[in-house]
Amino acid sequence: MSDCIFCKIANGQIPSTSIYEDDKVKVIFDISPATLGHALVLPKSHAANVFEIDDELLAHAHIVAKKVATALKEATGCKGVNILQNNGEVAGQSVFHLHIHVIPRYDDDDAHIKWTPGTQDTEKLAEIAEKVKAVL
Repeated sequence: MSDCIFCKIANGQIPSTSIYEDDKVKVIFDISPATLGHALVLPKSHAANVFEIDDELLAHAHIVAKKVATALKEATGCKGVNILQNNGEVAGQSVFHLHIHVIPRYDDDDAHIKWTPGTQDTEKLAEIAEKVKAVL
């Protein structure tokens, strides 16, 4: 897409601090990081979200995310890593080009990627399970 900022970054039209690149993805440091070393895995071809991306490209991007997480853990000394990918504005997606966040985690960081565990509605989940099984 000609107006997609992540397409432009992934394909070298906009400069970035890149830490990995191959023919399918580019990995950059996030300019608005949650923590030190927060990186983004950007596919070079455009897909707005997980519902649109090719399965093989998504798998490749996640393999790269794992490699980047391993390298960041060694390079930063972080104690853990969040790997996440948001789909839709309500889920926190702000740039509509699929990207995977690799976020190093430290004892004293202030990244708030947590939630309060809720309770299950087993009847409603049984209904949803049947619908999901029918689609799969």
